[in-house]
Amino acid sequence: MDTIIAALPYLLEGVKVTLYIFFFSIIFGFLIGLVVALTRLMPFKILSWIAKAFVDIIRGTPFIVQLFFIYFGVNSLEFVSLDRTAAGILTVSLNAGAYFSEIMRTGIQSIDKGQVEASRSLGLSQSYTMRTVILPQAFRRMLPTITNQSIISFKDTSLLSMIGIADIVQKGKVQSSATFQPFEIWLTVGIIYFILIYLISLFSSFIERRFELR
Repeated sequence: MDTIIAALPYLLEGVKVTLYIFFFSIIFGFLIGLVVALTRLMPFKILSWIAKAFVDIIRGTPFIVQLFFIYFGVNSLEFVSLDRTAAGILTVSLNAGAYFSEIMRTGIQSIDKGQVEASRSLGLSQSYTMRTVILPQAFRRMLPTITNQSIISFKDTSLLSMIGIADIVQKGKVQSSATFQPFEIWLTVGIIYFILIYLISLFSSFIERRFELR
């Protein structure tokens, strides 16, 4: 117990880093997913093909390979200089964005086309119809799936310790080596992850209830 109490402040520093990366990654990932989803639904085949290729590449390769490619591969180019945190955020954002895009594309396509036709008959533009009619309804339907993917992305951040980011896992490694008490340290790390993911789930449930009341 003394080992856990002594290590907790150090592990909480890793929590701050993990939450920082997760927060920005989910925001960027959501925006990437929305752009890719809308691009795939465009009538321009070349742009749609590029968006589909992006999704297929991300979904067809392991997260750790994407991380190493961005941090070690892309960073080896003369005109690129990414620090660990930037590389981690970029990797999680691109990975989450690819999965978010499929969730969003499916959600948008699930809306009855009659609503689009009705909106157009009222003189509404395609972009205005998408923003005010289609996306709000689609978002309600895809919110639970977005939550699940967000949790997966949060778990993926644990792999960022592979490039030396001082997240919860990296802090756990250091404390485990320093105290020679791996059972207590990794049990604490597991509990911290459980609590954080549970809080994310609670927040998502709150958002879902708010949307149901509208």
